[in-house]
Amino acid sequence: MQLIYNIIAELCSCIISSCSEDFFVKYSCLAADIRRSIRTRIADALPGLFDGSLVCQLREEDCTDTFFKSLSFLIESFKAESDFFAVVTLTQVLDESLEDELRAQIAEYQREDFSVVLNTNRESTGIGLLPRCSCCWERKRRLSHYYNRMDNFLFNLLLMENAILGELIDKHFFLRPDLFPGFAERKSLKIAATPLRLERKFDVSLFAEDRVQYFKIDYQQDSEGFNTDNELVWQKILLAAGQKSDIIVFPEMLGNPATASYVSSRLKNLTDAQRKTIPSLIILPSFWDKRRNTVSILDKFGSLVCSQSKQNPFRVEFSNGGALEGIYSSLVVNIFHYEGIGRIAILICKDFLTTKYMEQLMRCFKLTLIIVPSFSTGSYDFRQSFDLCAHDDCNVVWINTCAALEKGKECNFDNIGYVRKRVSRNDDESQTLSPMPICGGAFSGTCTHDCMYYETIQGV
Repeated sequence: MQLIYNIIAELCSCIISSCSEDFFVKYSCLAADIRRSIRTRIADALPGLFDGSLVCQLREEDCTDTFFKSLSFLIESFKAESDFFAVVTLTQVLDESLEDELRAQIAEYQREDFSVVLNTNRESTGIGLLPRCSCCWERKRRLSHYYNRMDNFLFNLLLMENAILGELIDKHFFLRPDLFPGFAERKSLKIAATPLRLERKFDVSLFAEDRVQYFKIDYQQDSEGFNTDNELVWQKILLAAGQKSDIIVFPEMLGNPATASYVSSRLKNLTDAQRKTIPSLIILPSFWDKRRNTVSILDKFGSLVCSQSKQNPFRVEFSNGGALEGIYSSLVVNIFHYEGIGRIAILICKDFLTTKYMEQLMRCFKLTLIIVPSFSTGSYDFRQSFDLCAHDDCNVVWINTCAALEKGKECNFDNIGYVRKRVSRNDDESQTLSPMPICGGAFSGTCTHDCMYYETIQGV
């Protein structure tokens, strides 16, 4: 089937390079008789693709030399006539005909560590194709989206443009089907988020490099090493499990080099019965090490799904001037796919606030859920960015930490996190933004380590 994916990538590349945004607006209103005429012409050239007016499912045994010769002749005819309405219609027909094949491909990808694109001509076409997982909170009429693009007309294929991705490197993880066992029936995700603790337990030091001032993080160990801090993380996971949470999110910077191995070991020692309510995805607190600020993502079985590094450094004002977070960007962006949820990405603090970067990922991968662990002196900028995700039906979970609280900036900490949700047009607009109020102990310098917030994201 690889040849058919390469052909679709070539068709999409041709359309994108040849057609303006205005073209897609007009195509969305293509006259019914013109659409019928084009589909009739496609059916005449490729009769095996149609049963009356219905598109048949394309199977590997259907992809014969004769089929590809007829398809190539049809494509060249449309191009010779500069009939891009016909080229888009043909691409849509092929997308529709591959629905069953792409579902099977998702099942295959779920057995792999990570997935590569379906087509082998990504470099030459500038297009990457993957099976598209649906999302239960996406609008059904995606043509009403803010952007007018080719991918709005594809329902089974995820189209990724290299021109949008730029220098970033994408890795894709199709999460195993048993990870969210009740999701298919409930069509909802219960999110647990915790600011974890008030204590910082790390030192910040400055250094200069190439005439620029940077800061770095060094973690402090107590007499128990990192075990005390990591046991607190584990207890939070158990608390979320008691509330049957699907995902738990921790903030930025409060991890350490041993957190992932500690939690993974505890998960792997659980019985099947004990593991049953453990959150399916665990977004551990990030930690700063070797010029990287990294979040480890574990599944409930104790396996490391992947690690996501922060790409955009944070700037802090010190008494002697500004300093940048001294991290190297890995350029790797991890995208999680799951049927009904769509596509999840983790943007660490400044990555979410870097509007160009955030919208770059939104546009390229059609994200449906962004998780934002942060260590920030306030919530204002995050709230401003939430609405940028709304027009693309992307929900956001943001969690900060009381450890970021600075004297004199208490007014910025009314809430320690938010969930930005898409709701039905018939629902109360106030339901779109769910705040996580900070506890009073944060301002008095006392922390009982018991703060946990829950919110449910569901289909619309």
